[in-house]
Amino acid sequence: MTSTTLKQLEHQDEFIGRHIGPGADEQRDMLAALGADSLEALTKDTVPGAVLRDPFLSIGEPQSERDALARLREIASKNRVFKSYIGMGYYDTLTPNVILRNVLENPGWYTAYTPYQPEVAQGRLEALLNFQQMTMDLTGLDLASASLLDEATAAAEAMGMAKRVSKNKKSNAFYVADNVFPQTIDVVKTRAEYFGFEVIVGPAREATDHDVFGALLQYPDREGQLHNIEQLIGELRDNNAIVAVASDLMSLVLLKSPGEMGADMVFGSAQRFGVPMGYGGPHAAFFATRDKFKRSLPGRIIGVSKDSRGNAALRMAMQTREQHIRREKANSNICTAQVLLANMASFYAVYHGPQGLKTIASRIHRLTDIVALGLQDKGIKLHTSHWFDTLTFSVSDASDVLARAKAAEINLRVDGEGVFGLSIDEAKTRADVERLFDVILGSEHGLDVDTLDGRVAAAEVESIPAALQRESEILTHPVFNRYHSETNMLRYIKQLENKDLALNHSMISLGSCTMKLNATAEMIPVTWPEFAQLHPFCPVDQAAGYQELIGTLSDWLLDITGYDAMSMQPNSGAQGEYAGLLAIQKYHESRGDAHRNICLIPSSAHGTNPASAQMMNMKVVVVDCDKHGNVDIADLKAKAADAGDNLSCLMVTYPSTHGVYEEGIREVCEVVHSFGGQVYMDGANMNAQVGVTSPGSIGSDVSHLNLHKTFCIPHGGGGPGMGPIGVKQHLAEFLPNHTQINIEGTARANGAVSAAPYGSASILPISWMYIVMMGSRGLRQATEVAILNANYVAKHLSPHFPILYKGRNDRVAHECIIDLRPLKDASGISEMDVAKRLQDYGFHSPTMSFPVAGTLMVEPTESESKAELDRFIEAMVSIKQEADKVASGEWSADNNPLHNAPHTLADIVDNNWDRPYSRELAAYPVAAVSVDKFWPTVNRIDDVFGDRNLMCSCPPIEEYR
Repeated sequence: MTSTTLKQLEHQDEFIGRHIGPGADEQRDMLAALGADSLEALTKDTVPGAVLRDPFLSIGEPQSERDALARLREIASKNRVFKSYIGMGYYDTLTPNVILRNVLENPGWYTAYTPYQPEVAQGRLEALLNFQQMTMDLTGLDLASASLLDEATAAAEAMGMAKRVSKNKKSNAFYVADNVFPQTIDVVKTRAEYFGFEVIVGPAREATDHDVFGALLQYPDREGQLHNIEQLIGELRDNNAIVAVASDLMSLVLLKSPGEMGADMVFGSAQRFGVPMGYGGPHAAFFATRDKFKRSLPGRIIGVSKDSRGNAALRMAMQTREQHIRREKANSNICTAQVLLANMASFYAVYHGPQGLKTIASRIHRLTDIVALGLQDKGIKLHTSHWFDTLTFSVSDASDVLARAKAAEINLRVDGEGVFGLSIDEAKTRADVERLFDVILGSEHGLDVDTLDGRVAAAEVESIPAALQRESEILTHPVFNRYHSETNMLRYIKQLENKDLALNHSMISLGSCTMKLNATAEMIPVTWPEFAQLHPFCPVDQAAGYQELIGTLSDWLLDITGYDAMSMQPNSGAQGEYAGLLAIQKYHESRGDAHRNICLIPSSAHGTNPASAQMMNMKVVVVDCDKHGNVDIADLKAKAADAGDNLSCLMVTYPSTHGVYEEGIREVCEVVHSFGGQVYMDGANMNAQVGVTSPGSIGSDVSHLNLHKTFCIPHGGGGPGMGPIGVKQHLAEFLPNHTQINIEGTARANGAVSAAPYGSASILPISWMYIVMMGSRGLRQATEVAILNANYVAKHLSPHFPILYKGRNDRVAHECIIDLRPLKDASGISEMDVAKRLQDYGFHSPTMSFPVAGTLMVEPTESESKAELDRFIEAMVSIKQEADKVASGEWSADNNPLHNAPHTLADIVDNNWDRPYSRELAAYPVAAVSVDKFWPTVNRIDDVFGDRNLMCSCPPIEEYR
């Protein structure tokens, strides 16, 4: 019998050991290689004593996967899932099971990274191209993006774009029709305030009475009314105004497109194309515009280019990392999209095809017609004269209707005293309509659905005027007409998945992006109906489980960060930056310091920092870094003094983007505070802070947290993300609120920054599960092992490549920068060549040329084992040896494995192989590759050709023949 106790057995079965890659023995070997006695000793060697804290987290002991899921199931059960008719941009939907299982629940899709290395991302790039084609077809416009964050923020982006491209340069006013969704108006007003725009809200028909640079209309509008806006659009455009139209994607299957009516921009939510409501998100917004505005379009665009063999290949066009290049001159601060959700929506369109979508849309519309006819038969006054799926009506017995609705577990939209609204969606049935009549009219109504249906079929209802009925074809491309059986659809999804390298293949060591384990146990609750099927504007008492989850998660994040208040509303890191700066500016204004508008930003900062500051109409002043990569304190003091009473804030990342714990970070905060400024600490590198220090204790006032990095929400191929912000108490009252759901602890008048009150709430269970399964001890250990892994890689690569920056005791933080500039000087081999050659070794490249041109930034994270790190080290050393052969002249500069990388099967089987190295070296440069070879499906892509010959739609039919 063993002497092991039950407690020891439970300890050995903890989730910590599953999340953290190196086991105890591996950790000992790695520590020995670094000359450190323990993780604690290495941490003390690496983290400045001025910020290092003894264990301080109060989250508690880690829970097992089983216990954590059981605890979360209990919380989820407190949500009451009523049947929703609220609408307003959120609708129940039926996710095809083939998409649910093989995309949403598939790590091949949800663990992939943004397709910055397109040769190993052709699958998701094709799915996004399909999304763009679907958007263009339904909106009637020339060009579409690969998704934005949500409908309301897309409206704010449309306003900003309208100002950029409008010929009415003298006007500073933007008109918003008062029948636009209220949450959209809320976000637009928030964004406009610091852009300095005047927002005029009024009846759509009065838009032409004002001198405006742009206007926002909704079609169908919030009450469900269908207006023919073609003449109004024409009049606005005659006045040099840019016209943006918010629309419903499902309605456009049957309705004349806004593009055909003359709209300059059309946007909305793709949520009802198979993506659950999820208490507000994540959902992909679609955005389309005219070709002539392509240089001003916010977000990412997928374009068709060609590879080195002349074959068609896909890549991100023009806007690729735009904010990292153009910084404060960028079109937008958005650094992400909603790729996973856009892919789901595009697959929904592919699976159903044009006829399937018409059937779904027609059925929704038919049920709405039946409801309308029945209500009118019983004397109910409809406010809606023409509609697609939404009706607004008045009743005399409102309290009785509400009581019956509550008893039937139905949510109607309440639009005022005695005024209700309802929206029909694809999940509603004949039985639901019968129940709806019972709720609105009482059980003795005597209506028969079949009889009403016959009358609708006999054209007793003309709910879509002839002038607004779609006549143009949609989704004619072969991709939307091939995969309607589940067998074909399954194979198509798998075919695309096979083209993509994701975390289920190998380590993705992207610095500042923290591509760590997204554990299955963390992902499971996302699709539970208690989380997936709630409308974000349902009564708060129906979302008690969500409220508890959000409250508990907020408390844990406050413990981790050292802040006093948390907002869960921002649905991306960039939105978090924006919300944090918004709180800072509102704080200054409350103190009579509205003139404070200078934002200091170190030269090493993420490009989103200056882009976010620009959105707040701030003046960006760049602070130099010293030769060690630290903020130059003397330069900071000088520029803070120059700013004086105009200093608003400093945006700083800790550890720095250069991969070191700056010794002077406390002094940096003190300098800014001494001039009356606030310190915004970018949360991009929180994976090196959790449990060992905290931004609040260091001295900062506000941070956003990338839950899709440090706290395990997966990147999804380029989104979703969540960027909640933590603030000190003096900023708490300035956190965002929401027009539909009041958020306690913040001023009611505060505007929203996202469409839903709690952002993309349905992915919060992922971070909740991570934290509860790791516990206080596991979270600190994760940070310590992230430091261990980064230093292990740096130690073994330093004899071959310079490590650009190091901190105290020659340690790096959780990431390190490999300097490839000497290699290029000696051999002509660039960082691009190394990045592409890594694909032949089965790896996605680290972050390339950021924050320093000519470098690779490596962040292995705590989830990678010693064996995987050794495999990566072997690949990099082998690549260095290959480059040395170029430097020595053994291989020419334009015909070598690095210059020709990546190598595809087409290369290897080419009868005309004329290269000075073997096919085996090309494809299997080290023995480890042969175990599980990942083949790029295209050769190196020509970026210049793609930008000069911009094509952002599916290739023409001729290419399929």
